Amino acid sequence: MVLDMSGFTKEQLKYLILLAKKYPDINSASAEIINLQAILNLPKGTEHFVSDIHGEYESFNHVLKNASGVIKNQISTIFGTEMREADKKSLATLIYYPEQKLEQIEKEETDLEDWYKITLYRLVTICKVLGSKYSRSKVRKALPKEFAYIIEELLHEDRADTNKQLYFNEIIEAIIRLYQAERFIISISHLIQRLAVDQLHIIGDIYDRGPNAAKIMDVIDRYHSVDIQWGNHDISWMGAAAGCQALICNVIRIQARYANLDTIEEDYGINLIPLATFAMETYADDPCERFMPKLSTGDIMSDKDAKLIAKMHKAIAIMQFKEEAKIIMRNPEFKMQNRLLLGNMDTEKGTITIEGTEYAMNDKYFPTVDPKNPYDLTQEEQLVMDKIKSSFVNSEKLQGHTRLLYSNGSLYKKFNSNLMFHGGVPMNEDGTLKIVSFRGKKLAGEDYFDAVDRTVREGYFNKAHSESKRECMDIIWYLWCGEDSPLFGKQKMTTFERYFIDDKEAHKEISNPFYSLRNKEEICKAILADFGMNPEKSHIINGHVPVKVSKGESPIKADGRLFVIDGGFAKAYQKVTGIAGYTLIYNSHGLVLVSHEPFESMEKAVAEEKDIHSSTVALQYSQERIRVANTDIGAELKSNIADLEKLLEAYHMGIIKEADVK
Repeated sequence: MVLDMSGFTKEQLKYLILLAKKYPDINSASAEIINLQAILNLPKGTEHFVSDIHGEYESFNHVLKNASGVIKNQISTIFGTEMREADKKSLATLIYYPEQKLEQIEKEETDLEDWYKITLYRLVTICKVLGSKYSRSKVRKALPKEFAYIIEELLHEDRADTNKQLYFNEIIEAIIRLYQAERFIISISHLIQRLAVDQLHIIGDIYDRGPNAAKIMDVIDRYHSVDIQWGNHDISWMGAAAGCQALICNVIRIQARYANLDTIEEDYGINLIPLATFAMETYADDPCERFMPKLSTGDIMSDKDAKLIAKMHKAIAIMQFKEEAKIIMRNPEFKMQNRLLLGNMDTEKGTITIEGTEYAMNDKYFPTVDPKNPYDLTQEEQLVMDKIKSSFVNSEKLQGHTRLLYSNGSLYKKFNSNLMFHGGVPMNEDGTLKIVSFRGKKLAGEDYFDAVDRTVREGYFNKAHSESKRECMDIIWYLWCGEDSPLFGKQKMTTFERYFIDDKEAHKEISNPFYSLRNKEEICKAILADFGMNPEKSHIINGHVPVKVSKGESPIKADGRLFVIDGGFAKAYQKVTGIAGYTLIYNSHGLVLVSHEPFESMEKAVAEEKDIHSSTVALQYSQERIRVANTDIGAELKSNIADLEKLLEAYHMGIIKEADVK
């Protein structure tokens, strides 16, 4: 390192000259240091962790609106015994659903003007408390444009000052007198929701099973600050959007299985008529009993529609097995030759041989499978595939949502001493990290995750029809169901067996050792150390495998070192889990794990003020309040302060002249 007589390197001086363009004199640089030092002493913002949403829009939207109980708790803390419990519930519901609740109140309230006045005071008070955790600049940026000036004035008035009190009262009176109360309440309620959570973390699996994944993606797109750790179901949709034919089939198959084809057809505008026409003709005399859609409790479907979906379901499943076989055959390094099953069928006997064991099949009708070339699409199947693929890659909305998954997402994230990933880290039985052969390299742990992340991005953004792109697309498919996939984590995915074999022995899927070893604190600490985190102070936040609460399983593993927050958002899992999901809150006091009971509907939440019943499962409180200085953002701010202090030094030494940088 070469220093000149000033004590700065040439590189440092070059950077400081650039910095001086933003802070051109001693006063501006000093003011920014003071500002950043003050921010370091604010409480850290609240982080909200959600996982495995699986298309359940209403439940997700409500948990987002109530911030897993944060808003309800703030109301109780702020107003205590000043308010009746019924009034607290009503106020919370108003904040969650202001438009709908106001409509109800206007019909029922006898003295609306008085109600407006009381409610406005209460909402401003809540907003004040929540806004006190942030700098004034950050709050200002969050304010709704139409009422920004008014809200800012109300938030910073001093009630001890008589003049200011009169000023405050007049603002409230004017809002009501000018018929702006309703619009103001809606705006400030949304602001409260915004201030309640600083950062949202979604630990994967937004898609599949539930009916409204596209709506959830729209909400995420509008959210002020969110990151996503991809799940295996997300990666399936990402691969389908990139044009991977096996994953296109997989996406359609799962939507058909849960009777959610509207997501594909209505939300994303993808034309499934070619598949429906082909399925009705090819499987006209096949009852397709094993492919009848799974309906949620209370859902109704006509027999005619159910039978059509069943035929489409079987047709696309067979096409999927053929497309997957092509990937397996051109990638021997995947070691998945044991999944080439269509060629092992004896349709006359009605049996199939899998890894040396012969099983009876419950279905012998495979009109599109040529025993001599079992993995070739028929001419009709190829025509269907070409048309559907074109719809997927040209769906503007799907591509927009996929780009959102890339821009806000990653395979894993390290943030404020938490390591977040959806699935698991491939491991050996002895607890060591498994070394995986990946694109010509031997990788494990974080190095493997980084290489996979880069490959997923290349598979989507490389628009050239090259061998490299196809390799990446094949790997994206492998991430859905491969043994060493960080997103799947089992020796095999027995999709074929679950459709065509009744013997449940054939359905078994053996998990990677990670899923049992993660119960051990020393294992979690070793993983954290490999990812460059402090194993004594950091946590792993995980999803993917539903916690079987009804069977006594705990979401807290490794003596509190790891949290599994997949508790059953998806209705399809709630019989197994016994609850309707976990969420995690990390605020300036510590970590709070919350379990939720099933959410009924927005209509009931508004009309009956029925919030999700949530219970605190675990607390990890910090002895001292956690400040911004203790966070990753704090580390960045400290670095910025150090740079500004060097700039001040350069100004004082005359090395850089004030306001003289061209």
